[in-house]
Amino acid sequence: MRRFDFRVLLGGGLMLLGGLLFLEQFGLLQGAAGWFWSVVLAGIGAVLVRFFFQNARSNWWALIPAFALFGMAADNILPERFSGWGGAFFLGAIGLAFWTIYAVDRSRWWAIIPGGVLATLAVVSVVDEFFMLEGNGSIFFIGLGLTFLLVALLPNPITDTRWAYIPAAVLVLMGAFLGSTATAGLANYVWPVALIAVGLGLIGGFFLKK
Repeated sequence: MRRFDFRVLLGGGLMLLGGLLFLEQFGLLQGAAGWFWSVVLAGIGAVLVRFFFQNARSNWWALIPAFALFGMAADNILPERFSGWGGAFFLGAIGLAFWTIYAVDRSRWWAIIPGGVLATLAVVSVVDEFFMLEGNGSIFFIGLGLTFLLVALLPNPITDTRWAYIPAAVLVLMGAFLGSTATAGLANYVWPVALIAVGLGLIGGFFLKK
């Protein structure tokens, strides 16, 4: 059996690009270059996913760049009217990678936190782009609070995560506080207070566990 030659991959890529450009010339396909790079990015992502499944326990990290590439691929082929969704696709895709890491191995409970944060940022991006609503800070804090609530509630075989109820409650209350028009002038003080409160919650959770 002959060894795989990189020239085969390069030649196939050039043929694909030529075919897409040919279709674009006849008006059968718009944005041929975008489709080409989407296929390339998705292909690399698929290779990383395959690498992950070869040893899911040790190759978990491969899902993060893989899903990031999938998000970039989706962004390249979005219709013009959905161009503002690019950031949400990218952030949401990376967030989904962390959720998948947790779903495959429940002992990696820490993946819930970046997964929830990135999903929240994706929602904030969509709200900011399409709805032009005030109070994105409120949505962000509530999303973070719900993330820590999931840390406390979802199965975890290696440690007690009930400490996460504390930052969850603080962050949701901060989100509700920011969402109130009556307290809008105090918003600049909320960020440092929230950071201190979450830090205390994390430290308190450590000592309560001990």
